[in-house]
Amino acid sequence: MSITDHIPGLKGNGRRRAVDKLAELEAEIRKLFTRQMAADDFFAILMNDVVTTNAALEREREFRGEAEEAAAQMRMERDEWRDRALELQARFGPQLAAEANANRIDVPPMVRDTTAIEDQATGPIYVRTLQEAAAAGHLGPVTDPGHITTH
Repeated sequence: MSITDHIPGLKGNGRRRAVDKLAELEAEIRKLFTRQMAADDFFAILMNDVVTTNAALEREREFRGEAEEAAAQMRMERDEWRDRALELQARFGPQLAAEANANRIDVPPMVRDTTAIEDQATGPIYVRTLQEAAAAGHLGPVTDPGHITTH
């Protein structure tokens, strides 16, 4: 006789045997521990991501602050150079203009050779107003451009 023979819940071969239930519970506990370990690993990865992201964010904030300071410095220098350029322009502008006028380059007016017949000047062309053309009947459909007369 064994000890299991004296425990009524461990006897038998039915669906409600305590040994079977104990095995089910142990399997469930192993499954839950496995899930817990996976969740702990995932949480550790997430925490590492948070730390890495926060460090990168802090670096970017520092870089942005440095860039804004550099931009402000450049704007101040630009304003100083602009003011200096305006000052020099006011001081030397008349002198530069007088110098440019004194040393100007005059280009002779262009003369066109009109000796060829196609370059001969034509007489004035009379252009009718729309009212005159309408009164003369020249605003209808034009089939032959030669039928419009000019004065």
